Amino acid sequence: MSAEILLVDDDPDLLKLIGLRLTAAGYRVKSCESGDAALAQIAISRPGVVVTDLRMPGIDGMQLFEQINAQHPTLPVIILTAHGTIPDAVAATQRGVFGFLTKPFDPPELLAKVAQAAAVAGEASVNASPGESTADAWRAAIITRSSKMEDLLRRARLVADSMAAVLVLGESGTGKELLARAIHAASSRGGKPFMAINCAAIPENLLESELFGYAKGAFTGATAASPGLFQAANGGTLFLDEIGDMPLALQAKLLRVLQESAVRPVGSTQTTPVDVRIVSATHRNLDAMRADRSFREDLFYRLNVVALKLPSLAERREDIPALVQHFLKHIATRYRKPVPTLAPEALAAVVAAPWPGNVRQLENLLEQAVALSTTNVIPLSLVRTSLDDAQAPLVSFETARKSFERDYLVRILKLTAGNAAQAAQMAGRNRTEFYKLLQRHNLEPGMFKEAAKA
Repeated sequence: MSAEILLVDDDPDLLKLIGLRLTAAGYRVKSCESGDAALAQIAISRPGVVVTDLRMPGIDGMQLFEQINAQHPTLPVIILTAHGTIPDAVAATQRGVFGFLTKPFDPPELLAKVAQAAAVAGEASVNASPGESTADAWRAAIITRSSKMEDLLRRARLVADSMAAVLVLGESGTGKELLARAIHAASSRGGKPFMAINCAAIPENLLESELFGYAKGAFTGATAASPGLFQAANGGTLFLDEIGDMPLALQAKLLRVLQESAVRPVGSTQTTPVDVRIVSATHRNLDAMRADRSFREDLFYRLNVVALKLPSLAERREDIPALVQHFLKHIATRYRKPVPTLAPEALAAVVAAPWPGNVRQLENLLEQAVALSTTNVIPLSLVRTSLDDAQAPLVSFETARKSFERDYLVRILKLTAGNAAQAAQMAGRNRTEFYKLLQRHNLEPGMFKEAAKA
């Protein structure tokens, strides 16, 4: 799929002209006539590249860039202006603006800059043929409509082709291994082995053998030599889950392997070269562990070249309905049952739950509900038995408005797929007042209906 470009300009004629040129070049284009509208659109669906005018009423191009950069630092922004000067361009690029072009712009130059920005951001080529695999194949197993997750996935795509070690952070059950597999699939090592091990689940004496292998006779029962996971993953990726639980003595041995790119099996005097990309993960606070010396500082810097933090499920509630649908299909196939649905009040309870166990907890709850349900519609009573009695619902609208009013509105419209009447009811507001709130934030229900269809 080709990259999506968001155009922002208060001149509708220029918007149409640039939009036609980009559409003709194969891009998908969305347009906004103000910075506020652009921010609302980005909250709904993150584009691949933003092209904005500099001088606009309200939020100007540089202010728009600053707000985009704060939330989505990997999203390239190109600024167009009739008031361009060399100092303006230098200042803009020093602050992180991807490109700065003066109007009247040269069409080939604009197209070249957009293509360059899309490539840097890891977006699909506009020249991809129908027979080619889509650019999103690497992340197909990750289900999301969340802007936070989309931004994280773009960062993951950017780092995938490097040899940089990646440290995936996040609470238990957020999908750290799923992200590690996606990074591997997006990399040039995608056709090579992906090996995974949970450092917290294996005793220390066995963990060393699992990682590095062992020689024949290294210990009682070692009747033949065995390669470890480093050798098994040669040319590919090794995922070290719960790296924060690795014992200190083994941390030192792991560090030596990473420094020398060679592994020595237990009981052997010979080393074997290995070419392995390391992705590690933990739910622990490694900074605190470095401070109390329970985690080696030198190993920390080896593993933490690029850190990616997965949001909790509570931070991406707009993904819950899609995740529910996905898990119900998967579980029903395993149980050889028709695919069930959640009753509306059951789905509302699931969306509102705190989810300390995150996506893993959600899947477990749904599996229990499918196993116990005697009808094709899972009632609220079954869901309640699996949820903590102390569950916290979504914050009230009055409280939410003070800190993230737009985010609240975006979330609630995503959950209702743009159904303004249902959204107003969920927010506890009459339709007239609700529409005024939407207008204040340049949100239109139709935008969410289109996003849901897509």
